[in-house]
Amino acid sequence: MSYDNNNVFAKILRGELPAHKVYEDDQTLAFMDIMPRAKGHTLVIPKTPARNVLDATPEQLSACIQTVQKIARAVMKAFDAPGVTIQQFNESAGGQVVFHLHFHVIPRWEGVPLGPHTGKMEDKEVLEANAEKIRQALAS
Repeated sequence: MSYDNNNVFAKILRGELPAHKVYEDDQTLAFMDIMPRAKGHTLVIPKTPARNVLDATPEQLSACIQTVQKIARAVMKAFDAPGVTIQQFNESAGGQVVFHLHFHVIPRWEGVPLGPHTGKMEDKEVLEANAEKIRQALAS
């Protein structure tokens, strides 16, 4: 399978679609999932094309996982979460919905189940408020 330059994350990277950004460096972008499975659910993507982990370069994977760790620490702090779930899906049979490599960083609390993988869209105001909490956690 080949990379589709018109996937939603490629459009976000080109500025064609909005995103509630929480972190960005030369190689990666982290932003709020618009259908969060929990409060603070954040996505981390490489800025260069990669369909998923199966075709990503070692450099893309390294950059992403470093950002995943940074965001994981920040979401735990921002939302006073005692744990975090990191998810990454590959191809349709593996649960992948958007075909641009991405990692889900989801803060977790004991006894609180995750919402569905493709649930309801969150209000923009809530997403922006959550993004700001994460940005503040990253800055402190």
